[in-house]
Amino acid sequence: MADGTKAVVDTSAADAAADDAALAAAIDELAGAKTSPGDNAPSPVTSSPAGSADSDPAEPDSGTDSSADDTSVSEETSEITAPLSVDEIAAELAAGGGKPKPAAAPEPVNGTPRRTPTDPQPTVDPRDTAALPRTLPAPLRHSGDKIGHRYRLEECISQTETFSSWRAVDEKLRRAVGVHLMASGQQRARKVLAAAKSAALLGDPRFVQVLDAVQEGELVYVVREWLPHASDLAKLLADGPMEPHDAYQMVRQVTDAVAAAHRRGQAHLRLTPRCVLRTDSGQYRINGIAVDAALRGLPADGDTDDAERADTRAIGALLFAALTHRWPYPEDRYDLRGLPKGLQNAAPDQVRAGVHKGLSELAARALFDHPPHHAEPITTPEELAKAIALMPRIRQPEPELPVFTPPPRHNTHALPTAPNPTRVIDGPVVPPLPASSRPTSTRRTRRRLRRALKATAWTVALGAIGVASWQAVDHLRNNGSAVAAPQPSVSSSAPTAHAATHPPVQIQIKDAQSYNPLGRNPGEPEGKDTLANAYDGNPNTSWDTNYYYDQFGPTKPALKSGTGLMIDLGSMQTVSSVTVLFSGGDQTAELRLPPTGATNPMDAKPEAFSVLGKQSGTNVSYNLDTPVTTRYLLLWLTALTKDVNDGKYHGHVAEVKVFG
Repeated sequence: MADGTKAVVDTSAADAAADDAALAAAIDELAGAKTSPGDNAPSPVTSSPAGSADSDPAEPDSGTDSSADDTSVSEETSEITAPLSVDEIAAELAAGGGKPKPAAAPEPVNGTPRRTPTDPQPTVDPRDTAALPRTLPAPLRHSGDKIGHRYRLEECISQTETFSSWRAVDEKLRRAVGVHLMASGQQRARKVLAAAKSAALLGDPRFVQVLDAVQEGELVYVVREWLPHASDLAKLLADGPMEPHDAYQMVRQVTDAVAAAHRRGQAHLRLTPRCVLRTDSGQYRINGIAVDAALRGLPADGDTDDAERADTRAIGALLFAALTHRWPYPEDRYDLRGLPKGLQNAAPDQVRAGVHKGLSELAARALFDHPPHHAEPITTPEELAKAIALMPRIRQPEPELPVFTPPPRHNTHALPTAPNPTRVIDGPVVPPLPASSRPTSTRRTRRRLRRALKATAWTVALGAIGVASWQAVDHLRNNGSAVAAPQPSVSSSAPTAHAATHPPVQIQIKDAQSYNPLGRNPGEPEGKDTLANAYDGNPNTSWDTNYYYDQFGPTKPALKSGTGLMIDLGSMQTVSSVTVLFSGGDQTAELRLPPTGATNPMDAKPEAFSVLGKQSGTNVSYNLDTPVTTRYLLLWLTALTKDVNDGKYHGHVAEVKVFG
């Protein structure tokens, strides 16, 4: 059982009853042989129960076939037919029947019907789901109820006829979880438990993890992790379609995850916009693999080809909705309008103008069995992942700079020393005055005098400021405690001037690799599918490490002291500074330089690298006192951030920039 207990059944009484039934069957058979005409002597009787090793394995069971009857047979009323004797089987074969026929119904003796022997251990296994009803109503629960003496129900998220979904609190680990509840005495419950256990064994962090699956009395519940700060795709599409870069990131991450699950024999079978969640770091996670389908009675163990096609078509529908803000079927679903009948096989760029052509073709090939323009359909997630990898990378658009509006110019406080000052007048242009109305020489004299007074005032003010500054400097020089005070300003001004004349130039990163020489699996890369996110120019994506139960450190219980990201600049470059943006929380990392003469730094040990700097935080900078010339740089993570949802430690490097 899921809770660790085992059911123990005492079969001694059942064995004794089986012996009594076999003895009664033998007596009845002998009595029938004595009363039958033409039988002068009793023939040997085989008292083996139906389906035992003594019967012909090539022939079907002589008992009633429960699979041919839709009605379930209960344990008390199940019946068996008495097995044929050896002589009867030989007679049937001699007559050319080819197959032994079941024994006829016992004839009445002296007007009293003969008793048909009953099987105290029925041929129908009560654990067989065929003997259970297909569905049962969902169990009634309320907020505040506790499940399994551990999970306290908080809010009902959804309710159907057969199950309910809740947000709950794990009082043992003090964290939020999601819980599905359903009745245990139904066929669907067994499939849900099997699907939940297989999903829990998947162990892929791109899928929402199944934490527990238990049958407890008349209740079956499945517990999953809860992502409080994630938004599903339906909510992301509420305001309109996605930008091409966002849609590309969504379909790439979802396809890679689903393809990996299919390689391990898992299928989702109900991939909808409600199942695709985007976290704060921009990573997509998939909820309800196998479990959502089993909860709704969809065949989770169907044909592999059908499962691959169903998941591929679902990914195509997600991309179609992200590009067009329309659901690619006639009905309205997930707050999206459906398509009219005339556009049932139309590509996204035929539904909405301005759609990225490559993504539109990709969605049509994955969604439709007969794509437009005679394109080849994509039928498996693996094929879809390869098609996405062959596409040109869609870069994130550059942010639009705000339009600079120069302030209005007013020369009311202009210095009088400026030659021929020009006054800007707000309003209509006034034509020049006629010669008869121009200012006289007296007015011109007054204007010149006014300008001279303003110039004198400015000169006096500037002189006073200069004298005060000189006195302040002289006072500081005479004060012994402040002799060294001006020195930092002088030394700090020099780099500023140098920076102004020689601004840093960003160096393009050509490649990045996971440097993982420590731990249980040295050399196995971490987050190899997300390495490019560390330098793609998009702070919403990141390179993600594996998760760890303990923080990095030199001693146990830490698994290892760190893991790294090897940055390849393509050729020898002069590096003066490096900036790193982490996502998910504060992290600590060292910037290291490979050993001199190393042809392949991936083979070097961590202690062989030179430490250029160590920083902690979410947005850190490594400013080198002396620039270094190198092709490779190692970002060595020594402390990861702890996820508040699962309590595990993760590393998320969102963006690395190198400057020369």
